[in-house]
Amino acid sequence: MTTQATAQQRFTFLQIAITLQTLTIFLQAVSAGLLLTSSYGEMLHSVGARVMYGASMLYVLAAVLAWKPGGGSPRPIWYASGFLVLASVQVAVGIAHVPSVHLPLGVLMFGLSALALARR
Repeated sequence: MTTQATAQQRFTFLQIAITLQTLTIFLQAVSAGLLLTSSYGEMLHSVGARVMYGASMLYVLAAVLAWKPGGGSPRPIWYASGFLVLASVQVAVGIAHVPSVHLPLGVLMFGLSALALARR
């Protein structure tokens, strides 16, 4: 396998990780709406939070794997780590039931994740 093909695979894994993160954050907004309107919304939002956090960790892993072997810029690692910090804060304020922080932070995270996806 050539170096270019290997770099393309790492890029694809990173792009998949960002896409998954963006999708899970969007689905959290949908489940938040269900939280207000149905009996099963709380369970969906709780499970979705775990999946979203896992997607953020996957993004960090993908960024490290894309950087380390190829010796590229570590900038994606900083972005991914920032998302993981935001996800940690989001989970904490969600558990603490602080919607005045939780909701705007979720919107910010979706916007930043969509921006990172568009830049790839």
